[in-house]
Amino acid sequence: MSHAIKTVELRNLQLEDYKQLKNSMIEAYPEMENSYWQESQIKELLRIFPAGQLVIVVDGKVVGSALSLIVKDDLVDKSHDYKTITGNFTFSTHTDKGEILYGIDVFIHPQFRGLRLGRRLYDSRKELCEQLNLKSIVFAGRIPNYGKYAQELTPKAYIEKIRKKELHDPVLSFQLSNDFHVMRVMKNYLSGDKSSKEFAVLLEWNNIYYDESPKAINAPKRIIRLGLVQWQMRSLNNLEEFFNQAEFFIDAVSGYESDFALFPELFIAPLMADYNHLSEADAIRELAKYADAIKKKFQELAISYNINIITGSMPFLENDHLYNVGFLCKRDGTNEMYRKIHITPNEIFHWGMTGGDTIQTFDTDCGKIGIVICYDVEFPELSRLMADEGMNILFVPFLTDTQNGYTRVKHCAQARAIENECYVAIAGCVGNLPKVNNMDIQYAQAAVFTPSDFAFPSNGIKAEATPNTEMTLIVDVDVDLLKELHEHGSVQIMKDRRHDLYSLKKIK
Repeated sequence: MSHAIKTVELRNLQLEDYKQLKNSMIEAYPEMENSYWQESQIKELLRIFPAGQLVIVVDGKVVGSALSLIVKDDLVDKSHDYKTITGNFTFSTHTDKGEILYGIDVFIHPQFRGLRLGRRLYDSRKELCEQLNLKSIVFAGRIPNYGKYAQELTPKAYIEKIRKKELHDPVLSFQLSNDFHVMRVMKNYLSGDKSSKEFAVLLEWNNIYYDESPKAINAPKRIIRLGLVQWQMRSLNNLEEFFNQAEFFIDAVSGYESDFALFPELFIAPLMADYNHLSEADAIRELAKYADAIKKKFQELAISYNINIITGSMPFLENDHLYNVGFLCKRDGTNEMYRKIHITPNEIFHWGMTGGDTIQTFDTDCGKIGIVICYDVEFPELSRLMADEGMNILFVPFLTDTQNGYTRVKHCAQARAIENECYVAIAGCVGNLPKVNNMDIQYAQAAVFTPSDFAFPSNGIKAEATPNTEMTLIVDVDVDLLKELHEHGSVQIMKDRRHDLYSLKKIK
């Protein structure tokens, strides 16, 4: 630049800009004769889709522009050239009922390149795509440096070298750096484009917020409120007392309009006091007899308090095998069971428990969630498989007696949040239970953990309860931040795995 810039403005194109627009286009495409839009064509674009026509104005001069149409998805899927996609330059292909924002032109005056003005145009296009709830941005990008290598490289080989930064292309290199991905190579796309040998690369940017069928009600929630219950172990005379205490907490967290209530692992253990005269294995089998009644009661509470309840866990007898299970009681009245997969040595030695064999995610009115019980969170394979199925929140009811045990759960839960780019909520029991064998003391600190990137807390902790104190923890989590992270994070752990070297899959 020969002089200092005073003002830079990005705005919608106006017909009065045409003369400056034409001059900048001529300068931007010197190798292509008569490569500018006629005034009548710009007038038509402004008539049919004014929001899609953008300009960059520097010190009062139009120095760049991005022009767009909305077209149907099937038109993009078909093989097409520039003439076809623009309706022979009449823009008859534009329709408000389309799903694709199709870029028909982007340019910056040569004197103003290197100032990242093109990036501003593309960022504005992305915002428009999201605002209009369009599926993606698509356009065919020229590859003007390809002519220099056409004798030795196919278009595919040329594109691969651009990706690896072994070669540079002023158009394609810029597009790839702006999160566009290659769909396919287009032959004979733009007549007269000699430097590209009339090849173009069809590129796409996906709108991660696209909703194919938006609904007026029951639309997916962006902000999800979690209610975590840090449960105090206390003597309970009967099942009714247990229900009263549980309902107190459900009433409390639902009063804050929480979407989920999370209870700890084996928080029904106080009911085992009546069987303390039996062996530990026999006592917990007696406790398992309460499972159906508890499930039924929590189903009723989920409906009456309009909240999804994760019932922590409880012993459950099936075919003479003892499992550690819990129930997801949804506010629509349905329920699903989950089982602890990994059983601790203590559970095997004292109670003779058996591990479950089902790895699954659950669909809720707040999106897809996962649930693992305590020790399970220390095995990264479970939550990775759940994340591959689209899990956004992992719930971990746990029970630990010492700070050592809690430290394992906490730090493994944090690791699961980072490596799976999801939220992880943990809740445990606190206090003492002297009249129940093998359940004497508990230590816990409920918390919600996040991935580690700029949109999240720097320590990866969204919120924590006071350690070893009975209380609730109410936390809001934003699932849109996860979508942003998956696509635009500083690192993209879910996308950058080396599937060519290793893989993870369910056996059954």
